[in-house]
Amino acid sequence: MTSTDSAQKAPAKDPWDLPDVSGLVVGVLGGTGPQGKGLAYRLARAGQKVIIGSRVAERAQGAAEELGHGVEGADNAECARRSDIVIVAVPWEGHGKTLESLREELTGKLVVDCVNPLGFDKQGAYALKPEEGSAAEQAAALLPDSRVTAAFHHLSAVLLQDPEIEEIDTDVMVLGEERADVEMVQALAGRIPGMRGVFSGRLRNAHQVESLVANLISVNRRYKAHAGLRVTDV
Repeated sequence: MTSTDSAQKAPAKDPWDLPDVSGLVVGVLGGTGPQGKGLAYRLARAGQKVIIGSRVAERAQGAAEELGHGVEGADNAECARRSDIVIVAVPWEGHGKTLESLREELTGKLVVDCVNPLGFDKQGAYALKPEEGSAAEQAAALLPDSRVTAAFHHLSAVLLQDPEIEEIDTDVMVLGEERADVEMVQALAGRIPGMRGVFSGRLRNAHQVESLVANLISVNRRYKAHAGLRVTDV
């Protein structure tokens, strides 16, 4: 058997063989808002070292004290500098300006964008389409020296922040350009009991993932629920 034959017959990598991310520091920009605070709480409760960021350090520190579990608070720049993985959970209105101001601090970092560009009117929530195609693609354009992924869009902030709930029954759709980066985010999602990260394509497919939140809001309103997603047969 030639070396070429051997290489061709090497077993495919198990897609569920994910890296150990338990020792990494996770920063959450927008960590004083409902989604960011909920994610910070769940990750810290699972044993992850978490720093939440805000434009005002004192606000972040106050929120961190409320959360406990070793969470620290800092201004956005310090949060970005001190973290290995940075989750972007800021309001859509401030998304571009926030990331542009942190380009230097986010250089070389794994960035996870979970922002959903939405509008609201009397008929409910509806998706907005950024010029770049999606919030994640806007992040990638503004942070050329960062490794940008997209994930954590479809999580209920109410469930995330409820200390009585032990497990969050949902899948997390993870998008990105590099397999290693996507797998790190999948592994991070899997740190939260009940959650699973599922590879869902490249960043060019982020718009429909972000947009789906408008549908989930409609589901929640009709059924008085906190709906999530499960991907079947994987």
